Amino acid sequence: MLFKPGIWIKNVLSIDEDFLKQHGIDALILDLDNTLSMHGDPAAEQGIPEWLDKMHGLGVKMMVVSNNTTRRVAPLAGKLGLPFIANGAKPLTIGITRALRILGTDRERTAVVGDQIFTDVMGGNLAHTQTILVEPFHLEKGILFKIKRGAESLVFRRDFTKLK
Repeated sequence: MLFKPGIWIKNVLSIDEDFLKQHGIDALILDLDNTLSMHGDPAAEQGIPEWLDKMHGLGVKMMVVSNNTTRRVAPLAGKLGLPFIANGAKPLTIGITRALRILGTDRERTAVVGDQIFTDVMGGNLAHTQTILVEPFHLEKGILFKIKRGAESLVFRRDFTKLK
């Protein structure tokens, strides 16, 4: 179960008020790259700023926890108005536990949201939060990403016919 997400959805834009109520979620710990923006892109994906506004309007507490550097995370998190933890060390629980403390939320009512099984899902499961696996907005073409996605398929089969 360490590598299995609790929930698997198309992308963060699929998270709405009904989804949050259904799953008892009050707070979201969000990955950055391939979850809110394309890896390395200084701008958020289309629809993300409006989605964040809706989440704020619902009173959802949110924070970015990324394994990327402050140099990468700070500018985009700042544009999005989100607090952040860079160098989050996922799948270790250091960054996630720190975010839980800062947000002041219960683990059971918080979800870690990200696109990678071996960092986001594993880290969230180790921290005993809910986990939401999202598909990246765009598939990376680099060899390292292909190797990572191939390794992930050994522990979690993405059956796209079941994706909402």
